[in-house]
Amino acid sequence: MFAPARLGLGLAALGRPGYINLGHHEDLHGARHPEGLQARTLEVLDAAYSAGIRDFDAARSYGHAEAFLHAWLQQRAPQDVHISSKWGYTYVADWQVTAEQHEVKDHSVNTFERQWPETRAQLGRWLRTYLIHSVTPDSPALHDPALQIRLARLREEGVTPGLSLSGPHQGDALARALDIHIEGQPLFGAVQATWNLLEPSAGPQLQAARDQGWHVMIKEALANGRLGPRGYGPHRAALQALADRHDATLDAVALAAALAQPFADVVLSGAATTEHVVSNARALHVNLSPADLQELLSLAETPAAYWAARAHLPWN
Repeated sequence: MFAPARLGLGLAALGRPGYINLGHHEDLHGARHPEGLQARTLEVLDAAYSAGIRDFDAARSYGHAEAFLHAWLQQRAPQDVHISSKWGYTYVADWQVTAEQHEVKDHSVNTFERQWPETRAQLGRWLRTYLIHSVTPDSPALHDPALQIRLARLREEGVTPGLSLSGPHQGDALARALDIHIEGQPLFGAVQATWNLLEPSAGPQLQAARDQGWHVMIKEALANGRLGPRGYGPHRAALQALADRHDATLDAVALAAALAQPFADVVLSGAATTEHVVSNARALHVNLSPADLQELLSLAETPAAYWAARAHLPWN
């Protein structure tokens, strides 16, 4: 039997001055310069560790996230953490929130060979999982034998190769990834996917991955803030009513729904403040009934509608 899902912390909203979470500009309270963001990140990491969180996720494209996480790991030297990171996007915004482009996507072997040493230098012996960032069905990661062979060699260094998913066809991309084998062995052993009450469509494929022994991480469980206190839309009233019945906050209920999924190993919080960490951690004490979960899942949008709305969230 699989263990219950754990709460983790992703650093997408902490490693760079801009992100697409609702109200992100308010959360940073002026701490947008690198020194201020590093101090904030260390505070949030400490709060998360104190709350029992042991899974931490970064990416090459999250600005200085890997460097900030490196500083915390060096200072605290924890022995019981699981660190994951991602390659395949390059951060190009030059610390400007209003940049026309924030990330450049490239899943080529050349990008992997450039970014892998950078990640290894920052996260070293703590790194356990290395994911291709935002794989879609047309990604070279699913079709390029040379890249796949190179990724398979990560296991020789004690790192599990995996992929993160994005877009309305997450399930299709994951189904293809599950079929990729190198020398008779599955290439990937981990997946990070968007799953939330508004976009649960990848659930069956995530369950298939879990059944095959993959490590399954859920990202964007709060739909970039749409399922939190700043959320909006037709789902808001129903979510609030259920939260009131449980004497819980909106974010705690939404995270609790993700934690209740049988395929989830880790559900990532996207906390940008210590207050977020405390509020998100309350999800561990929200016990949703099957009827509650059925009611919540009725809030789902179509994948096309969800991802179209996400694409219009402004960097702030």
